[in-house]
Amino acid sequence: MYKKDATINVLDLFHERKLVKICAPMVRYSKLQFRNLVKLYDCDLTFTPMILADSFCKSNKARRNEFTTNSVDTPLVAQFAANTVHDFVGAAYLASPFCSGVDLNCGCPQKWASEQQLGCSMLKTPEVIYDLVRQCRNRIEEPFTVSVKMRLSKDLEHTVEVCKQLEMCGVSFLTVHARTPTQLVGEINESALKLVKENCTIPIVANGGVSSLEDCFNLQNYTGCDGVMVANGILTNPCLFSGSSVTTLECVQNWLDICYNSTLTMEDYEKEVLEPKCWIVERPSNLTFQCFHHHLVFMLEKILPKRKRRVFNNLKTFSDVLLFIEDYFNMRPKLFELEKFAKYLSLNLDYSDRICIYESLKPIELNDAPLVEEHSYIDEDGKYFSNKVSPTIEYGDFSDIFIENG
Repeated sequence: MYKKDATINVLDLFHERKLVKICAPMVRYSKLQFRNLVKLYDCDLTFTPMILADSFCKSNKARRNEFTTNSVDTPLVAQFAANTVHDFVGAAYLASPFCSGVDLNCGCPQKWASEQQLGCSMLKTPEVIYDLVRQCRNRIEEPFTVSVKMRLSKDLEHTVEVCKQLEMCGVSFLTVHARTPTQLVGEINESALKLVKENCTIPIVANGGVSSLEDCFNLQNYTGCDGVMVANGILTNPCLFSGSSVTTLECVQNWLDICYNSTLTMEDYEKEVLEPKCWIVERPSNLTFQCFHHHLVFMLEKILPKRKRRVFNNLKTFSDVLLFIEDYFNMRPKLFELEKFAKYLSLNLDYSDRICIYESLKPIELNDAPLVEEHSYIDEDGKYFSNKVSPTIEYGDFSDIFIENG
């Protein structure tokens, strides 16, 4: 069984860097290939998309679909949505050999999450959050981190108190999205972030309202936060943390290369070396068209003219996308050298000897409970993306309709 380097400590990042730069857990878009990409551009820490701990513990399919990694995907935090000890601790223990920490989602504002008492609805019963953090911290030894990502309450005193209590419970660091659950967009409350930082001694990560590296440092200067987490801005510009104001063509090439190589097994690679196709076949393994295409839509938003964007955004196949890129930018995917390819190859993760913690913590009466239906994490598959490519809207900034994982 592959095990990530146990010496990697997320907290070392906060000690060693003036500002820790973090890619947020994003609905559908924090997948392995994108995490690999942003790591090339000064991103210090990445998160998986939010994963339902219940499904992760019960289903091999959920584990296989929701959590993939490779040897360059580090340090990595796996984010889980849970409201019971057996689900959260069980999922954390399952994932712990393959990541550097876990994060409890207490920020997702979506209706389905609230109906299941997940995400930001957890802030209504903070004692449950405290218990989950304590139990997880007691089960998994440091340097493995246990963190929480949360939103602000309308009562800022309540927010500060929750943060102080979480610190006492042993949380490693906190990420605070500086909006309330009803505020999906708009200005963030920087004063609230500053207040939280002044009342805590653990690292505090600020989230929300950042679209450039300069914004990151300005937010840190005002709030004193130890890190900044970015969602929308890094989607449109994966080079954001390197200081670039727009996606570079080098970044686009790197995206093509990472995606192409991610579709190959070692056996496939050996064949490609002999006869390189430098092309992504339709319905490849380990990569969806949505992931490949949508990221390019975001990245090319400020590069392609409006007329070309309208064409590109509505392409439906890998071949059509690759032909467009080749014709417009004279780019094709490139095969990695063997040593590099091996580092980017998805790992075969074996959880078989780690399910015992979940089974031991799970109440007996839940032994025959059905698996919770897996969610797409948004109301409709691809809904916000389809809004972008609708002919009835202007092809400009669409970040206001993006919803991240809290």
